[in-house]
Amino acid sequence: MMSQSEIVPSKAEVSQTDLPKRGRIDLFSLAPYILLVVLVLAVVLLNPQLLSLQVLETKLNNGMPLLFAAVAQTLVILTGGIDLSIGGILSLSTAIASTQINDNAGSMLLWSVLILLVGIGAGAINGLIVTYMRVTPFIATLATWSVWSGVALFVLPKEGGAIPRAMKAIVQKGPILGIPKSVIILLLLIVFWLILRRTRLGTLIYSIGSSRLNTFLSGGAVRRTLILTYIMSGALAALAGLYRTIQYTTGSPTAGEPFILTSAAAVILGGTSMSGGRGGAIQSLAGALILLLINDLIYFMGISTFYTPMVQGVMLILAVAIQSLGNYLRKQRVGR
Repeated sequence: MMSQSEIVPSKAEVSQTDLPKRGRIDLFSLAPYILLVVLVLAVVLLNPQLLSLQVLETKLNNGMPLLFAAVAQTLVILTGGIDLSIGGILSLSTAIASTQINDNAGSMLLWSVLILLVGIGAGAINGLIVTYMRVTPFIATLATWSVWSGVALFVLPKEGGAIPRAMKAIVQKGPILGIPKSVIILLLLIVFWLILRRTRLGTLIYSIGSSRLNTFLSGGAVRRTLILTYIMSGALAALAGLYRTIQYTTGSPTAGEPFILTSAAAVILGGTSMSGGRGGAIQSLAGALILLLINDLIYFMGISTFYTPMVQGVMLILAVAIQSLGNYLRKQRVGR
């Protein structure tokens, strides 16, 4: 059995392909941002009235659960895994929030903290199963997804429940210093990632995704890092469920199911490698916004929304093709 040293490898020990090189612009990594700008311009040209802070606030509030889920999924995928339990955790947190939170400040704060702890606990269980039981992430999180979905159905057997409208006002309504709260939450997600990216934990996440064996041999705490990664993913999934409940002021025991595939799609569209070690949460946020804008673009073009999955599928294929071409050209450049 491998012993888990707490010595963290230096950045020099991490493969040069894991971390972006400073001073060099990688056009392939800019692809999701370019596509996002193009979609924004297209949607605004089709409906100029959308160019307002109020509309931006509404769109971000509707899309915030996906943004949380995309960051959660990114963290695990960067290690070379995948977290299907995001859907179950999101459903469970939605079920708890819509049935337990009462219309007083104490209840709102207490249950918000408890829901976050549920996400942390669920993530820790995922991490322990993956690391100590050595179950592949796909199978491990598929199993826990089923468990948490079942618990969600037990807590809330059918759609319903309610959340105090005062909580919606606190979290979503009214700007802070003229900035919509949803924009501030998005900025906090970006700041969270930028800080994590520069920590030893962030370096290890990339290192494990590039080569788990090399990370272990260089003294990296592989098990601890993976457990912490799944904990962060679970916490973000729980926050996604809480935010979704606040947005709709009601709950659903199956609310998290659509986010399993869409969170992974956002990661792929953002250019993060499914094999791990390359990409990042900011790119995934761009990917999530692309998915949201595709819906708007199709609607304002007068096309049936039944075609939305087809368009998203084409976008995913193109994203994978661009990513593969970029990886090939990088290898060619390194080989010279």
